[in-house]
Amino acid sequence: MTDVDYCVIGGGFAGLTAALRLSQAGRSVVVLEARDRLGGRTFTEARADGSWIDRGGAWIGPGQDRIHALMHEFGVPSYKQYTDGEAMMVVGGKQHRYTGTIPWTMSPWAAMNLGAVLLELGHMCGSVPLESPWAAKNAGKWDRISLAQWLDSTVASKPAHELLETAIAGCYTSAAAEVSLLFVLYQMASGGGPGFVLGVEDGAQDERPVGGMGAVYGPMAAAIGDSIHLSQPVRRIQQDADGVTVRSDDSTVRAHRAIVAVPLAIASQILYEPMLPVDRSFLHQRMPSGSIIKTSVVYDQPFWRSDGLSGQSVAPGSPATITIDACTDTGRPGILCVIAEGPIARRIGRLDETERREAILDALVERFGAKARPPVDYLEQNWSVERYSGGGMLSHAPTGVLTQFGHALRAPCGRIHWAGTESSAVMCGWVDGAVRSGERAATEVMEHDTATAAGSPLPR
Repeated sequence: MTDVDYCVIGGGFAGLTAALRLSQAGRSVVVLEARDRLGGRTFTEARADGSWIDRGGAWIGPGQDRIHALMHEFGVPSYKQYTDGEAMMVVGGKQHRYTGTIPWTMSPWAAMNLGAVLLELGHMCGSVPLESPWAAKNAGKWDRISLAQWLDSTVASKPAHELLETAIAGCYTSAAAEVSLLFVLYQMASGGGPGFVLGVEDGAQDERPVGGMGAVYGPMAAAIGDSIHLSQPVRRIQQDADGVTVRSDDSTVRAHRAIVAVPLAIASQILYEPMLPVDRSFLHQRMPSGSIIKTSVVYDQPFWRSDGLSGQSVAPGSPATITIDACTDTGRPGILCVIAEGPIARRIGRLDETERREAILDALVERFGAKARPPVDYLEQNWSVERYSGGGMLSHAPTGVLTQFGHALRAPCGRIHWAGTESSAVMCGWVDGAVRSGERAATEVMEHDTATAAGSPLPR
């Protein structure tokens, strides 16, 4: 048995950040990670030619101060996302090339609908308190309906409806009918509004770390050292008056407190003794992840750039629903990131690997021309079948969940504390939110232990 001050469960950005800050504060810590790698829902693969591919979370944006601070701490520079050239939307079989946020080449009615709905979403987001969205004035009303129901009642133009449903529901890697409107507003508000969430330049996809996310989590892990243990899925956490006992298949850790920094659906697979409070237990059951397949299609060069395109495109219903330029800071080789989310990801996930590849490449050829076939490499990451992710990049709340159980998102359960991007009131759903949650949890456990030693009545 290993005795330490704190045990962190999960080696993604939330868990690594918590462990790093605890180590820097002079506390002893053990990190137990179920996978045979670090990074969690980020995953950087280095290539023989010196380039890299981010198979999971990859982008950062303005206002994401905590991931930027980590990058500065470890000397990791960033570079701007390529946005020169036109983006493309494909609606009703027709291509619309455009610059800016809205494709004005669509019908004026559709374009006006898009703009009006985005303005309305921004206005609604402004009334959601980030620390307690369930306390918003209209929380009950908004939590009773899904995003799909709201879009159906608000958007008159069919093309605008298709684009909005694809763009917004895609953030939650689920169908619009699966996600509470209140959760959508809360998550968007946590990033500053729909402009940031859906934007590229000056938005959530404004820039990337040079070397990928692995250039950040790699040095973090090195700083933590041999306290990290891979391939150790935690099966049981027992707590008593003096501490916690954390058990995996091969190890047992005794600590003052535990920080669970894994997706909510995965946290539900751990056996807690005594049982967690009902609201926290039900939260685990009621906040699932969605489906996402992220494919990196590699070419000798980014041919779309010379064709006057940015590489950014969206086509509702297509196996290649979203594309974005994913080249490194050098611009070579050409890497096009292709994303399918929600029902589309589940549908093409039922195809065999060869059929899925052909369907995606066919869609790219239709959109970008013959140069899109054949690529020099093709790498697929189906997060839907990642055992220790539980699905997409962000757990979401269906209708009724936030107002009933949202208060349990961050509250400690005795000596068990919670981290993960879903628990961050700011930048919920992004790597920055994961970093913030790890820093919060590290501060929290130390403050609780200090208060306990001083005889304070803080909850244990």
